Amino acid sequence: MTDFTDILKTAHQTRDYDPVVGAIPYANLIGLEFQRFGNDVIFKLPNNEDNVGNPILPAVHGGVVGGFMELSAALHLLMMLDTPAMPKIVDFSLDYLRAARGGKDTFAECQVIRQGSRVANVIINAWQNKRDEAVATARAHFLLAP
Repeated sequence: MTDFTDILKTAHQTRDYDPVVGAIPYANLIGLEFQRFGNDVIFKLPNNEDNVGNPILPAVHGGVVGGFMELSAALHLLMMLDTPAMPKIVDFSLDYLRAARGGKDTFAECQVIRQGSRVANVIINAWQNKRDEAVATARAHFLLAP
């Protein structure tokens, strides 16, 4: 069995982060995917009936949206900063702006606002149909590995 640290080290060398995502059980549970465009990354939460929390609307469960956004931010830091370990969440503030409808894919984009030697601040925006019509926005602070 390969250690997560080894998977991460190999990913930093090869720039292939699919094995990292594959090694995270929650990412597999919700179906998290990503696509890189140079230094930009778009994260995707594919339509999945198991992620629906309100079947009447239907809408993706708010906890799934929040978990997707938090995990996207941590993975973004792993990819962009070549951190030797998974960043640890310090603070996460999430604003739900509209329902993330079931039957649609949800996307997230992250932006590192400030990076120090120990802490990084990230803004995360999630949307479905149009990037400028966010379903949620969040701010996260992560403790970086020394």
